[in-house]
Amino acid sequence: MLPGVPEAIAKLNRAALRVIVVSNQRGIALGRFSSADVEAIHTAFQRLLMTHGAHVDAFYYCPHDRLECNCRKPLPGMFEQARGEFPEIRATTSAVIGDSLPDMEFGRRLGMMTIFVDGVPEHQMPGAEKAIQIANMRFDSLEAAVDALLERR
Repeated sequence: MLPGVPEAIAKLNRAALRVIVVSNQRGIALGRFSSADVEAIHTAFQRLLMTHGAHVDAFYYCPHDRLECNCRKPLPGMFEQARGEFPEIRATTSAVIGDSLPDMEFGRRLGMMTIFVDGVPEHQMPGAEKAIQIANMRFDSLEAAVDALLERR
């Protein structure tokens, strides 16, 4: 886990904001790992967060390959799944914090605030430059992004 992640998520929790993780897991479609593997990672991550007084409200992931579904980011399917479980959430009052072009495109398509986290340059995903251009804000860590988001409330 990257430094500051549990603390950032705990800040969101204390502010009574929903923390929902949405991720593309194409490796499932390619046979590199299973849905059970992804769920085990989510469970381990949740346990680790709990030791820091933090939690994620829900995890959604797309197990499909490209062009096979409506849930692969940047398409809206995972947001629709989240709305099914949390009907009070609205795209216009939500923010997406991410590190990839699909993350920023996902948020923009839905009308969300988009926050790009660059992190370590050598770990940036392809399309990072375009993602930076279309993001509403850019920070070098999740903690800095969360602090800025909470200041805007």
